[in-house]
Amino acid sequence: MTSTTDANTDTPEAAGTYGELRAQLATLTTEAFRPELAEIDRQPTREIARIMNGEDATVPAAVAERLPQIAAAIDATAERMARGGRLVYAGAGTAGRLGVLDASECPPTFNTDPSEVIGLIAGGPSAMVTAVEGAEDSKELAAADLDGLKLTADDTVVGVSASGRTPYAIGAVEHARALGALTIGLSCNADSALAAAAEHGLEIVTGPELLTGSTRLKAGTAQKLVLNMISTITMIRLGKTYGNLMVDVRASNEKLRARSRHIVALATGASDAEIEAALAATDGEVKNAILVILGQVDGPTAATRLTEADGHLRAALTAVRTT
Repeated sequence: MTSTTDANTDTPEAAGTYGELRAQLATLTTEAFRPELAEIDRQPTREIARIMNGEDATVPAAVAERLPQIAAAIDATAERMARGGRLVYAGAGTAGRLGVLDASECPPTFNTDPSEVIGLIAGGPSAMVTAVEGAEDSKELAAADLDGLKLTADDTVVGVSASGRTPYAIGAVEHARALGALTIGLSCNADSALAAAAEHGLEIVTGPELLTGSTRLKAGTAQKLVLNMISTITMIRLGKTYGNLMVDVRASNEKLRARSRHIVALATGASDAEIEAALAATDGEVKNAILVILGQVDGPTAATRLTEADGHLRAALTAVRTT
């Protein structure tokens, strides 16, 4: 028996729609077929792994070609977040999951509030594990998701899409830009609609995939690398680190509590007893504990100095040492 879905796809209108979409996909390098890999399923596992590893090795070079554009986007993002803005990722499928992953790792790494870095995925949280049919095709859904956040001009929205044509990602960027928010479009094809819609277009061209159209591979790796840069360097600019130490880490488990003590030790060279005393005086706040030890101040003074320095430990240390 023919299902309703099957019947709909047999109509001339549906055939025309899919024909148009196939034509669009045929122009994308991420969708290109590689005839030299057509027999890859006949290769020994070790040879497939060698080929795949070689493919992955090309991704950092593709990212490196766009470092000036990435840096400009990060500086603009950090400027907005310093004014109280938020960083919002919006994507569908793999791209959306990568955004949610990056956002979810910011609170434990940088002690951010969950509302500061947000990942939106087309179809909502359930789409993290189960495909939500048609969600990626809706610009209106993206606008509604952003409206739910009460977007402001101090926010930054990063649309993420390997193809650069996903309506959800484009719709998010278009809607955010209309509201005055900063917009970044991250894609893996040149001349993408997503990059054109954003103020900062980041096109990391990774080429055809090992498996035709499987953009969770090189394209996904490229997106992960760039999202790592956006969140990490933005947090560095906001004073969430001291050198390369995660001084805003949230010690929410035994491993992180041990790491907290190790970070204080690396930053100060203090004894275990001094470290324990400083952490006790600052309710376990690593950054504050470092200031207590290096600045030779008490816990409340450390908190005050850090607030005055907008959370930048180096600036707080300078202020303490010059007074």
